[in-house]
Amino acid sequence: MNNDQLMRMAPSIFAEHAHHSRSGKYVYIPTLDLINSMRSEGFNPVQVSMAKNRDQDKKGFGKHLIRFRRDNEIDKREVRELVLINSHDGSSGFRLMAGMYRFVCANGLICGQTDSEIRVRHSGTAINEVIEGSYRILDDFDQVSASVDAMRSTMLSDEHKLAFGRAALAIKYEDSENCGFEPKQIIRPRRVDDQKNDLWSVFNATQENMLKGGQYGMKTNEFGRRVSTHARAIKGIDQNVALNRGLWTLAEEMKRILN
Repeated sequence: MNNDQLMRMAPSIFAEHAHHSRSGKYVYIPTLDLINSMRSEGFNPVQVSMAKNRDQDKKGFGKHLIRFRRDNEIDKREVRELVLINSHDGSSGFRLMAGMYRFVCANGLICGQTDSEIRVRHSGTAINEVIEGSYRILDDFDQVSASVDAMRSTMLSDEHKLAFGRAALAIKYEDSENCGFEPKQIIRPRRVDDQKNDLWSVFNATQENMLKGGQYGMKTNEFGRRVSTHARAIKGIDQNVALNRGLWTLAEEMKRILN
């Protein structure tokens, strides 16, 4: 993505100063400076999103998420990515995570455990710390790849798949028993490539369904009546990260139990 594309999708990347609510201890680090530094290291931005901000005063300074990919990754069916989150209003410092992109479904995952995330404060050394963190995450991708391979070799029974779907619903919905959706809807593959019984395929089908939404169901409302409901796509940055992380942890735990 070039700068014009980034500007259209996430204007807060181009904020020229921090929001006035930040204290004197806050060091303003332009996200664009970091993007340019990442580009010089061979990491190119390929996807970006920006959180909606209801506070008019903070518009143009809010949280944004950028996914980076190296050119030498483009010929693979699943490519490694770096996921960066930042803001200029104090809602987030620099957060750096491992990601993976599946071309078959045009869907981005966030991989790895929470403790593998790198957080960098807004300080004078932030850009160098993020660059260094990027290489540390790439070095740790061998562990992510090993987990993916283990998930591919972990076969699930129908009962296991439904259990995965039931646990996935509990990650997204506080009252998963009355969310209106069945586990079988959440694990149902959208394409032939995911019509398999291995854990990796079930995980990816579930992640795609829960992120993109579109399912219909029936639930009981506050008056005890049965009403129809529709699953919406997840567009918020925080919800996206939380769901991805929760599903990855769920898949890791099921892999551990079954192997």
